Amino acid sequence: MSTILWPQIMERTFILTIKPEKDLTRIGIFYNANAVFLKSVKHNSIELSESNIENEAAVRANAILDELKTEVQITDIKIIMARGGLLKPIPSGIYEVNEKLEHDLIHSEIGIHPVNLGGLIAASIARQIQDCRAFIVDPVVVDEMNDIARFTGLPMLHRSSIFHALNQKAVARRHARALLKNYEELNLIVAQIGEGISIGAHCKGKVIDVNQDFDGEGPFSLRSAGTLPAGDLVRLCFSGKYSESQIMEMLRDKGGIFAYIGTKDIYTLQKRLAEGDPQVKQLFEAMAYQISKYIGSLSPVLYGKIDAIILTGNLVSDRWFVNLIIERIKNLAPVYIHAGEDIIEALAQNGLMVQKGEAKILEYN
Repeated sequence: MSTILWPQIMERTFILTIKPEKDLTRIGIFYNANAVFLKSVKHNSIELSESNIENEAAVRANAILDELKTEVQITDIKIIMARGGLLKPIPSGIYEVNEKLEHDLIHSEIGIHPVNLGGLIAASIARQIQDCRAFIVDPVVVDEMNDIARFTGLPMLHRSSIFHALNQKAVARRHARALLKNYEELNLIVAQIGEGISIGAHCKGKVIDVNQDFDGEGPFSLRSAGTLPAGDLVRLCFSGKYSESQIMEMLRDKGGIFAYIGTKDIYTLQKRLAEGDPQVKQLFEAMAYQISKYIGSLSPVLYGKIDAIILTGNLVSDRWFVNLIIERIKNLAPVYIHAGEDIIEALAQNGLMVQKGEAKILEYN
């Protein structure tokens, strides 16, 4: 959007939403629930690569402010909502960014990822605007897993909860509203299918089991390797061919479809599918098979009582691909499609609840 039609009122209170990605930051300005400005702010990749995470957050914050100064009165921004990062496990909800939260984003024990920048950028901008507050909501480390779901076959290893919590929760709540029900009344399986894949069992408002896509658990995706044969993985680790960091990179970011054909760009892959590329077609069939199998594995988690299965994310806009999944799971429960990712809108909806005083603000400590 480039032309902004402002409401005819004397006072404006805007919500700024922030979603950091590798070389860009997606932002939105919302008045009430309406987007009045949306932009992808691109950053100099060389400049970012030479920065530590604190400096990178400052660079991105200044670039965002420079972009906004030509579009809005900066002082009208009173609430900033950012996508959360790799913090310690915490309950679902809205958290005001404090000193402890910033520290843990900078010094995350889980890893370095662009998602860690959201809260830091929000706090940096908020400090430059009078009476402005910065928040994160439903970060990727939301942890509501049943204790029994954490067990593995080795006592020194346990399963953890890292997933697309913000979008999964937002889509689940939107589905519940469409049925005139509360999210807390329903049992749902939500599959976020994009560059990464996370599939969660939502039981009465809590995600009690979910694959840990960040380290590659679950189906393989465009970028992650998925769950691998354990023995073969161990032998690969000790083959002497790869360092620990190289193995982790393969699991997290250079596995899946990327490992086979060297790209994880959704639009490139969809173009090759449309052109009938047999290798890409077979890979997508295999990915759909694994997604279906993982969805099916969550049925017993909910005792087979599933109100709906929701497929969301950028890849579910491809009808051929999504039908491969639906044909395998349609007998489990009704299947609903919510194409695309609504992270910016989900942030704005939570920001509106903060603005209206309808949200409980949680403290990170």
